[in-house]
Amino acid sequence: MPRQRIVIVGGGTAGWMTANLLAQRWPHMAIALVEAPEIGIIGVGEGSTPTLKRFFEEMGIAEEAWMPRCKATYKTNIRFAGWSPATGIADYSHPFLTQIDLHTSEAFVLNCRNRRLGLDVPTAPEAFFLNGVLAAQGKAPLAPEHFPFAIEYGYHFDSGLLGEFLRDHATARGVVHRQAKVVDAQLAGDGSIAHVLTDQGEAIAGDLFIDCSGFSALLMRGKLGIGFKSFRDNLFNNAAVVLPTPAQDEPAPETVSTALSHGWCWSIPLTSRVGNGYVFSSDYLSPDAAEVELRAHLGMLDSAQEARHLRFNTGQLAQHWARNVLAVGLSQGFIEPLEATALHLVLGTVDMFMEEYQRGGFTNLYADAFNQKISERIERVRDYIVAHYKLNMREDSAYWQDNRENEHLSEALRHILDVWFKRGDLVAELERQNSLSHFGAESWHCLLAGYGAFPAVKQAGSLDVDFYAARGIGSFLDRCSLNFPPQSRVLAGWAGGGAV
Repeated sequence: MPRQRIVIVGGGTAGWMTANLLAQRWPHMAIALVEAPEIGIIGVGEGSTPTLKRFFEEMGIAEEAWMPRCKATYKTNIRFAGWSPATGIADYSHPFLTQIDLHTSEAFVLNCRNRRLGLDVPTAPEAFFLNGVLAAQGKAPLAPEHFPFAIEYGYHFDSGLLGEFLRDHATARGVVHRQAKVVDAQLAGDGSIAHVLTDQGEAIAGDLFIDCSGFSALLMRGKLGIGFKSFRDNLFNNAAVVLPTPAQDEPAPETVSTALSHGWCWSIPLTSRVGNGYVFSSDYLSPDAAEVELRAHLGMLDSAQEARHLRFNTGQLAQHWARNVLAVGLSQGFIEPLEATALHLVLGTVDMFMEEYQRGGFTNLYADAFNQKISERIERVRDYIVAHYKLNMREDSAYWQDNRENEHLSEALRHILDVWFKRGDLVAELERQNSLSHFGAESWHCLLAGYGAFPAVKQAGSLDVDFYAARGIGSFLDRCSLNFPPQSRVLAGWAGGGAV
């Protein structure tokens, strides 16, 4: 295995995660990360999927080591409020799936099928999955040793503090941290990057460069001229306003996404504060009006607390790996943070790249296949996010109406919705598509059932088979939940330095 010089341009969560993965799996490589000291972290989202849990497990980092330092809490669930008021559903949840749900997910899918046939049966996703029950009870997803099922979950965290923690861990593993701003790059004769140039006049050479420079994509777009494919035709949002509120006494283990007049607001509970942000489209709402609406939503119209405004573009690069450069994080593209997929895509990108790079003898032999897979994966995640907007049942603004009437949908998404509304087999359709998305059949059922995307209920009759009741799902999950402690007790135990 050759010893190569790997240069990561940009830090933040994406850059330092990448550095840690490289150092863990390729300890013989010479890895350096170059970042400007004054560059801040965007911090649009501070939540994760269970992919982050698997990252820390691979790194061998215990939750007790990083969570208190990063003001982190557990996340078992995402709750969506006010997205489909016309159906009478005030809110619904998308729980993270876990091993014990193998005993309940079939009942959920069968009830969704019967409800699509017009039968009056329950289909609230949070009632069928353990993490939905834990979220409702405010419990941490930590089971005792005698509980014989693996539990999956995500986290809420301070992204700035997480970047600092990962920096310290990576440098302890031998990653060289160089504090300088990369201002340019020099091409080699074959069009690859030979070295990057810093504001201190230094030239840093490498065999492989990883672009974690954020939205600017300094190497990929700025130097190699890689094109960018915009998602604005069906993801309208391009701005956010962020405003924290004080920490909750008992933070819930869930993210809340509340639909507002021209977008949605996240609420993410940390141990130090609650992160709140309004994601909206500046084509429909001015930043000042968005800030006023967010303040009103939070009860902070008279508060002097300063809000922070952000801008972003949704889309992805035409190539994520070009010559000797890999783009990771915001430099490779961005899908708005509605389902907290950003870090999932970072880790998926690095995992797949390392596999293909090594398989190709540490050359770009398999770059084309890699680019196709990553682009397809991002498109399928995009489909899932777009469906949230397409299926909305709000009438309070042109923004929501235009989203509902938008016909810029992929063929894959059209087929999924067509099968659902024609009462077909959605599981079989997703298998037919061989989707690379993070979102499987249960997740699609959570979204569609959660919105109440069903025909009118027929007159009750003997065919109304309710698998939730018939299989005792409620009692089963309630008894399972007895094994789990309140999240507040776990967090308090860490704060006091004691056992939980």
